[in-house]
Amino acid sequence: MGSTQPDGFLALPAGGKGDAVLVLHAWWGLNDTIKAFCTQLAEAGFVAFAPDLYHGKVVDQIPEAEALSRALDAGQARAQVAAAAQYVVERAGAPGLALIGFSLGAFFALEHSVQDPARVRSVVVFYGTRDGDYSAARAEYLGHFAEADEFEPEAAVEKMEADLQRAGRKLTVHRYPGTSHWFFESDRAQAYNRAAADQAWQRTLAFLKRA
Repeated sequence: MGSTQPDGFLALPAGGKGDAVLVLHAWWGLNDTIKAFCTQLAEAGFVAFAPDLYHGKVVDQIPEAEALSRALDAGQARAQVAAAAQYVVERAGAPGLALIGFSLGAFFALEHSVQDPARVRSVVVFYGTRDGDYSAARAEYLGHFAEADEFEPEAAVEKMEADLQRAGRKLTVHRYPGTSHWFFESDRAQAYNRAAADQAWQRTLAFLKRA
């Protein structure tokens, strides 16, 4: 029967089966924006699952989000991501896994691509990075970054690009003019940029369908 669904949100396509996508939320928690994104992926034919790394806690103010992210046990979060990856692949009924991470979730997506290279085929990150050794990874990478981002400096993006290039991994980076951190998230009124978000979605969809 497969494993029990972990704490999180599952969205299924009309046929119930499809390629597996694991969505990792930003520091706000598993909010309605991430759930809607999973539903959008399901409507495009994917089995999408977003684990709840905060176990029910959702915030919308930066100080609260900073506190939650600082309190997050990284080891426990890694274990949750691994369990969620196992679950969504089994639920999808198809080999291979795509990871999509937003900000905080981007770090864990990038890290899991190194920890689970046999399954992870593609990784999409929204304004989040991780530096380090990617030599064990086998995935292809797509990154969406803001033009002006106080939370993710250009130097961090360049360092990740260099690390992936050193490991021989393919990375495509898109930078969106006139945007800031959270430009993809419609509930962040001051940052949301609909034109950039729509373009990032189309690029993500094309990338996932090609991988």
